[in-house]
Amino acid sequence: MSTPLKKPRPVIEIRDLVKCFRGEAALSGVSVSIPRGSIVGLLGANGAGKTTLLRHMIGHALPDSGTCLTLGCRAEALTATELARIGMVHQEEQLVEWMTVRQCIAYVRVHYPTWNDALADALRKKFELEPGKRIAALSTGQRQRLMILLAVAFEPELLILDEPAAALDPIARADFLDMLLDMIQTRTRTIIISSHILSDVEKIIDRTLILDRGHVAYNGSFEDLQEAFCKVRLKRLDRPLPEASPFADTLSWKGDANSASGMVALPPEKQIAAVESRLGCSIERTGLSLDELYRCVLDRREEMADEKAE
Repeated sequence: MSTPLKKPRPVIEIRDLVKCFRGEAALSGVSVSIPRGSIVGLLGANGAGKTTLLRHMIGHALPDSGTCLTLGCRAEALTATELARIGMVHQEEQLVEWMTVRQCIAYVRVHYPTWNDALADALRKKFELEPGKRIAALSTGQRQRLMILLAVAFEPELLILDEPAAALDPIARADFLDMLLDMIQTRTRTIIISSHILSDVEKIIDRTLILDRGHVAYNGSFEDLQEAFCKVRLKRLDRPLPEASPFADTLSWKGDANSASGMVALPPEKQIAAVESRLGCSIERTGLSLDELYRCVLDRREEMADEKAE
């Protein structure tokens, strides 16, 4: 009889995490588990708690209550050994101004036994970083490219990216995404990326974590999220369309007697066929972008809060 395979432990395990600043809750009882080998898009408005959550994952912030385990260790007790397995690009720049690009790379290199010289050199050339140029003379975009190089050149097991492409031009952003696509071919590597550029994020993620004012609004597979909502377009055939949506779970709706459209919780094909027959119309159903799905999740959460208040 074969021994069943042991399920790998999650890379991140967060339970009931609470963090307050000056009496205001930045994180309110957050519980999240991130499987090994996943690519997670961390989404939320400014002030939702994204950066605070990422800082807890690497022990740069201490919880008021609750726990955060990273690579099986309490995040606040991560040793140099565990930290050498984690790469991070911060929103806050952490570069030494007087160093040249070459000196900066050499300085960081000695801290990581897994440093890949060939990868670092390839990225330096792709990002057009002159080795002899001082960091003080680099543009904002060049500094961000250097930080990305330093975070990925040692091929970390866990890569955490906090707005990594915010200062990059479209071409550099495309190069960065290509690099991430290459990195995720290694299924033991886990990537968490927080970004406001959702059109970029949706190209690479397989999981989505949405924060709303310190609470988890959604945490699950991107595929499940895509299957939760859709856009429908109705076109009049036999008779005028009704003013209101014919679907029970509607998040937004607009139109007139001839055509209408809206965002709805994904209806089954039988329901769509029944509405077409009843209203004498044709219905086109299409998927939603990550930006639209994000809005649907927050709209649904807002509706539930209003219903609870009533």
